[in-house]
Amino acid sequence: MNDGFVQALRVGVEHPALPGHFPGAPLVPGVLLLEQVALALRAWRGQRLGCVLEAKFAAPLQPDETAQLQLTMADASRVRFEIRRDGMVLARGLVEGAA
Repeated sequence: MNDGFVQALRVGVEHPALPGHFPGAPLVPGVLLLEQVALALRAWRGQRLGCVLEAKFAAPLQPDETAQLQLTMADASRVRFEIRRDGMVLARGLVEGAA
């Protein structure tokens, strides 16, 4: 089993959620970041996201910025995630996978 999973993350300016979050100064919503965590979990472990146990959003991601998403095993069923841009932590948390 791999110790971790890393992939680039980027949400384009054309994403339909951006105009409403926030008009005139869009930020990538946290729910879109969590969606990327769910997609990465599926790609890495073949699991769907069962539960978000913890999520902290420390700094915003702007549309078209590239960030790095990293997943690591916390224990047999829990996965830690961290999203960074240029070394700065944007979000981190703990999720539980489901079959």
